[in-house]
Amino acid sequence: MKNKILYLSAALAFAVFTSCKSDVKTTDSETAEKEYKGKEIGSEFDAEIDKLVSQMTLEEKIGMLHGNSMFTSGGVKRLGIPELKMADGPLGVREEISRDNWAPAGLTNDFATYYPAGGGLAATWNADMAYTFGNSLGQEMRARDKDMLLSPAINIVRTPLGGRTYEYMSEDPFLNKKIAVPLIVGLQDNDVMACVKHYAANNQETNRDFVDVQIDERTLREIYLPAFEASIKEAHAYSVMGAYNKFRGEYLCENDYMLNKILRDEWGFKGVVVSDWAAVHSTVKSLESGLDIEMGTPKPFKEFFLADKLIAAAKNKEISEAELDKHVKRILRTLFQVKAMGGKDRVKGSIATEAHYQDAYKIAAEAVVLLKNDNNALPLKLDGVKSIAVIGNNATKKNALGGFGAGVKTKREVTPLEGLKNRLPSSVKINYAEGYLERYDEKNKGNLGNITSNGPVTIDQLDPAKVQEAVEAAKKSDVAIIFAGSNRDYETEASDRRNLKLPFGQEELIKKVIAANPRTIVVMIAGAPFEIEEISKKTSALVWSWFNGSEGGNALADVLLGKVNPSGKLPWTMPKNIMDSPAHATNSFPGGKTVNYAEGILVGYRWFDTKNIAPLFPFGYGLSYTTFGFENAKTDKTSYAQGETITVSVDVKNTGKVDGKEVVQLYAAKSDSKITRAAQELKGFQKTLVKSGSSNTVTIKVPVKELAYYDVAAKKWTVEPGKYTLKLGNSSREIKNELVVTIK
Repeated sequence: MKNKILYLSAALAFAVFTSCKSDVKTTDSETAEKEYKGKEIGSEFDAEIDKLVSQMTLEEKIGMLHGNSMFTSGGVKRLGIPELKMADGPLGVREEISRDNWAPAGLTNDFATYYPAGGGLAATWNADMAYTFGNSLGQEMRARDKDMLLSPAINIVRTPLGGRTYEYMSEDPFLNKKIAVPLIVGLQDNDVMACVKHYAANNQETNRDFVDVQIDERTLREIYLPAFEASIKEAHAYSVMGAYNKFRGEYLCENDYMLNKILRDEWGFKGVVVSDWAAVHSTVKSLESGLDIEMGTPKPFKEFFLADKLIAAAKNKEISEAELDKHVKRILRTLFQVKAMGGKDRVKGSIATEAHYQDAYKIAAEAVVLLKNDNNALPLKLDGVKSIAVIGNNATKKNALGGFGAGVKTKREVTPLEGLKNRLPSSVKINYAEGYLERYDEKNKGNLGNITSNGPVTIDQLDPAKVQEAVEAAKKSDVAIIFAGSNRDYETEASDRRNLKLPFGQEELIKKVIAANPRTIVVMIAGAPFEIEEISKKTSALVWSWFNGSEGGNALADVLLGKVNPSGKLPWTMPKNIMDSPAHATNSFPGGKTVNYAEGILVGYRWFDTKNIAPLFPFGYGLSYTTFGFENAKTDKTSYAQGETITVSVDVKNTGKVDGKEVVQLYAAKSDSKITRAAQELKGFQKTLVKSGSSNTVTIKVPVKELAYYDVAAKKWTVEPGKYTLKLGNSSREIKNELVVTIK
């Protein structure tokens, strides 16, 4: 959203969440996928809604269709219809702001839990953690008396440069939907609406206000819509946010094809469509094309397209009152659904509790990705270690607030340095040095908030005194840990990054520190890829963390010290070079007035795997402090009919010395297809905790319909008959077993 809103990404956790709704029994020796199903909007209140609408004046109806404060749309007090109360919150419930501007309200009771960002949540590869995230955040929303969370953001990571990569979940539509659905169910279980955004094809910040996105129909259906479709059909999300940009010539908040034909007619969506802030461009057209509520940035609320202009249009018979009634009824239905009206037992909620901080911890601990660990440099062995150098601005940087997007006012944000202080024995001395300065070119600082591809312009010269201090700290310490990467002022809504280079001169600093102390561990804290091939070659241990919530520092310290065995997997491909990524290889980012997605269905790992381009780290990649073997892979049958489900099982054996979690990833391939396909596509995954020396049987179910492609000529999903190879591995490039099945 387009103002000083502070946005969040979400990360996922290390303890198996056991209180999720599930119809699948699990034991220590067996894990299987759980089903998450949301509650659909019902018709039980329709008679009452009809009666209310019949009593409303034209002005009262239209008052419900637009913002009457920064985060509410209008109610009708005399009829007992409340305002619809919204809150930003991809990282947690945003602080209260003034009704008519973006200034903080200055309250003392609006502190909230800071949860990991979307990229981190996806890195857990754990649907149960997504439910935990949604459920915990839903309770906080209710404690703040909110009706609608403006989240989750589930747009595909098309380019690593995207300013909101940290917030969006992944480059893969299957992983996105499998994380989004339980998150939405968990949230809405607490009588809160999820507002799924940004619908759709909103994959860059550059020119987002007007860029016209051109995507062929098959690519749209197979890559950019599946997570939205699952959010509607499986999670039954109660609201959707229309995006800023155009799609095939029409703004998305007045796009009949996307809002009416696909969202409502095809998918059966019964909820409300809310505009992104100031994303509306017409009055009658936007309503008739499927928009329900217009929200926006500060101008008099009566000047909105769906305010006084709509009253005039209705009086001039440019729009029928029956059309207006349709939108009002949708809003009322959702208010009844979340018990904002007519509900006597609405969830009361709780906020910033120790239980919620522990939810954030579990997600954060399970999100951390171990990228390299030569000679078992990690976990840190403290025998004989008397001092540790902690280096880097990111050791103390806080990310709950920052950037141009929705953040959280929180009383607890444990930094990496604080986490190490909390966890290390008092006998170990910490020698801290800032190392690099977070500095921006003041002439270009104004770019923060402009819709630009330049992003904040950094000063990348190192301060010699800071470097010397860092080198000295490394030399005099037994071990050095450098916390590098990014932050939420550099990765931000409203601008994409210029390139993948580490800002603030960090690469040079890291090389100097490693030269001073070869026992240097590099920890990246960032939401999106960087060019780190040189650093990866020089360090023996490389860890990737995220904007990881209130307990992020404690979770990271526990991973480094071995209390937690890392189990995160990359939710996107880490390229060696930006030009290896599909949107850049095809010279189709960022476009100008128009952007054409020239790579088609080959987004992310699909491109790298199909074109045989070696990434720095592949999609789904992440190491552990133990080792795993995959054995006895099999399917329940060898051939399947169109409506059936393939059941795949594999024994995951922990062949190392410590307990750990592994993610079994299932990719499907069809080499003799009559249509163009990616080399392989993710079609299932399951995380399992396996004790040292033990083995678990993991079961993954793949409905045959998941193997379908979108047939543009027939306008339907089609499963091509023939042989398919099902590949089981622990990343897209680490395939352990292959099984061949026939689809009749």
